[in-house]
Amino acid sequence: MAKSIVILNGSPRQKGNTSMLVKAFTEGAESTGHTVTEFFLGGMDIHGCKGCFGGHSGKECPCVQHDDMDKIYPAVKGSDVVVLASPLYYWTMSGQLRTALDRLFALEEGDGNLLRGNGRGSVLLMAAEGHGFEDAILYFDHLMEHLRWKNLGKVLCGGVMDVGDAQGRKELNDARELGRLI
Repeated sequence: MAKSIVILNGSPRQKGNTSMLVKAFTEGAESTGHTVTEFFLGGMDIHGCKGCFGGHSGKECPCVQHDDMDKIYPAVKGSDVVVLASPLYYWTMSGQLRTALDRLFALEEGDGNLLRGNGRGSVLLMAAEGHGFEDAILYFDHLMEHLRWKNLGKVLCGGVMDVGDAQGRKELNDARELGRLI
């Protein structure tokens, strides 16, 4: 059955190693009929969460702030799978991705929780100069537990710093295969 997949790409580099993982995953997913929508967060205007608890999940744009998250909310609400893609920054996900994740909380407020559960699954795609993914994995695993999303897999590509270092790496094939198997 074809799935609706949303990718939140938290890399600041549109053609960097994280984006190479995203591209490979997308190729795999689309090859089996899934629909993929990617949001390149580094090119979007997304403000930090105000912590106001003023959101309302029943609204088309559930947050009190109106910025480019207004494009992301409906896509996430209608998704079967949410892919979190990021370079490793200070042992966790990039600020671009974390800001968007914080803002998704608006989908949990109000009359119904449109974020948690709903049979949704998630994938983690990460690239890093080093190999210290443990804290990012711990955060991802806790997030999956909180949201009651199924962990569909992770592709972690360490040892890549400069743009293009992931070229020819096994992890690109792993990302492509994970996309195909979703």
